[in-house]
Amino acid sequence: MPEKRKSSLYLASLRLERWPRSLAIVIGSAATFLVNPALFPSALDPELGLKLLLAFVLTWMVSTANYIVNEITDAPFDAHHPQKKNRPLVAKEISVPVLLGVWVILTAAALGIARFTFSAAFLWSLAALLAAGLFYNVPPLRVKDIPYLDSTLESANNPIRFLVGWYVLAAEFPPLSLLVAWWAFGNFLMIGKRVAEKKFLTSEEAAGYRLSLERYSMGGLVAFMTANGLLFLAMFIVFALKTGLKTFLYALPFIVVYLVIFMFKSIQDRDAAEEPEKQLRNPFFALYTLFLLAVFVIAFLLR
Repeated sequence: MPEKRKSSLYLASLRLERWPRSLAIVIGSAATFLVNPALFPSALDPELGLKLLLAFVLTWMVSTANYIVNEITDAPFDAHHPQKKNRPLVAKEISVPVLLGVWVILTAAALGIARFTFSAAFLWSLAALLAAGLFYNVPPLRVKDIPYLDSTLESANNPIRFLVGWYVLAAEFPPLSLLVAWWAFGNFLMIGKRVAEKKFLTSEEAAGYRLSLERYSMGGLVAFMTANGLLFLAMFIVFALKTGLKTFLYALPFIVVYLVIFMFKSIQDRDAAEEPEKQLRNPFFALYTLFLLAVFVIAFLLR
């Protein structure tokens, strides 16, 4: 196989195109200004932009390392998935030792740079992101195969990335209500992914691809998804009240519509649910997202 072709296959296995997920750290950094408005002058410091960029790159490196672990441990199961069976490692077009070498380089570089450029809390948050990937994918624990716990741990990447962004600026732990809200929202999205898989994969494909899917019922998944949506809303309300951001409560009806749209999409559109960021390619959903962001900005200015 030509070297150029082989290099492109290795790059594909790193799933670098999923870099937008690491932008979640920006939400953690932005939240520090919500909780502590006294930090606003520091937002004008050019150094902050550089620190955020470096934090993003380090998070992306660790996330890529986790995708490598996922690629290796999931290869036997991906062989049963109608699309994922074409992944390079499943087709034996690339080597596991080479991928492991890339994993070592990425993790060592990311944690080493974090150790000397950021706080200990930032470093531990980045290490937690790495650990979550290992617990989720690697036997004998492999939480990925345990119903309900699988999505709950996978969605833990949301609050962990939040903490990475938070500790770029802050030293104290964030409000627990905000952290739980962000976790519940991530779990809501991850359960939507499983709803789509349960609906669109055949029984044979589901059993071979993801062991936990065999043990799920569609009713149980929808109920769990609804429960996490409600938990997110409840924690959002607690956060708004405790931090004096009561104007945020005006956004509640628009947030509920947002959740309903995604739940409907999970049942109707497999691709959108399996890759939530693809929803933003839909002009209506993208515009609604921008509208919701504008509502939050206005609510913050009117606080």
